[in-house]
Amino acid sequence: MAAARPPPTRFHAVHGVNVRVDASGTRATRMESFAHGLCFSHRPLEPGQIFLVEIEEKEPGWCGHLRVGLTAHDPRSLAPVPEHALPDLVDLGDSWVFAITRNHNRVTEAPAGGRALFSGPHLLIGPVRIPRDKLVGRSRPGRYSHILDELYKTNVLPATARKSRIGVLFAPQPDGTADMHMVINGEDMGPSARGLPGSRPLYAVIDLFASTKSVRIIQVEYGLPSLQTLCRTAVQKHITHRLAIEELNLPPLLKNLCKYE
Repeated sequence: MAAARPPPTRFHAVHGVNVRVDASGTRATRMESFAHGLCFSHRPLEPGQIFLVEIEEKEPGWCGHLRVGLTAHDPRSLAPVPEHALPDLVDLGDSWVFAITRNHNRVTEAPAGGRALFSGPHLLIGPVRIPRDKLVGRSRPGRYSHILDELYKTNVLPATARKSRIGVLFAPQPDGTADMHMVINGEDMGPSARGLPGSRPLYAVIDLFASTKSVRIIQVEYGLPSLQTLCRTAVQKHITHRLAIEELNLPPLLKNLCKYE
C-alpha cells in the first residue's frame, strides 16, 4: 500500500491549553500540570499512514502514561479542547483512545508463539506495508548505548520508556469500516478497535498525560527509500555499534544522522 507517499505529519494548531508545539510543528511539550495535554495530527491520516511519535521527556511524580488513538472530530470543532482524552474526548463519541501498554492495546490476543518484531524490511498490517527503518527508538550515544539499543529493539523496556516510538494508524476493511492499530517499538499490537468509520476523516490523537511530558513526531518514508536512508543503512551495516561511527572519515552531519536515527 501507500504507493503515493503521504505528506509529512505535524501537530495541529489546536491543542490543549498546557501544550506548546515548536516552530516545526513536530515537537509537543506539556508545560505544566498533568492534564490539558491533547494534541492532534494537523490533517486527517491517509489509510495505512502511521502517525509515529517518540517519547522525548518524562516527568516523575505523576501516575499514568501516554494515551494514543484516533478521532473523527475535526480539532477546530473542539472548543474548548477537552481536558483529557479519557474519558472526556471519548465521551463525545467517534473517538477511540487507549492508554499505552504492551498487553492491553489489542482487541484479540496475540497468536500462539507471539509476534515477530523484525522478520523483514516492512511491517505488514493487512495490505499496509510500513518500512521498519524508523519504528524503533535508539538511545543517545554513550558508553552503554549499543546495549540500550537492543533493549529498545526487543521491547524489553516498558512501552512508555523514554525513546520508545509509538504509532497509530487505521487499516481499511472490505465492509467499508476500518481497524485501528497501535505499533509499539516496531511491534503491531493487533486491532485496538474495530468498526471505525473508514469513509470519514480520522485524525491522530496524542494525549501528553501525567508522566509523559514531551513527544516528537518521527516521519516515516513510504515507497522507495531516500538516498539519506540508504546511506545511513549502509554505514550502520558495517559497524558493531554507534560509538564506532566517530572513528569513521565521514562528514559530521552524516555521523549524527547515523547515530541518532
